[in-house]
Amino acid sequence: MDSEPLQIPLDQLRHAFELALQHVEASAGSAVALEHDYFWSVPGDELYDVPNEPRTITIGQLSESWQHLEDLLADPNRAVGHHLVWLADVLRAIGQSAAQ
Repeated sequence: MDSEPLQIPLDQLRHAFELALQHVEASAGSAVALEHDYFWSVPGDELYDVPNEPRTITIGQLSESWQHLEDLLADPNRAVGHHLVWLADVLRAIGQSAAQ
């Protein structure tokens, strides 16, 4: 599985995100309601260790992930890389809800 790292141009990622968000907004309106709050989560150190089945599965909480994002909006100077993980939690839930 050794290969060159996948390069993601951030401007293209931002554009893809905007297009996907516009699609959801066109059908759902300006807000989405998520039925579930809790979800299964695999810790980061095991998430990409594909040859080995995860030993640990934890429980995440969408409302907690969203709270971290609201805190970021209230104070943008406190941004950390993990905000993308919390954003991913929320986006996955929205995407799966919109796909149904």
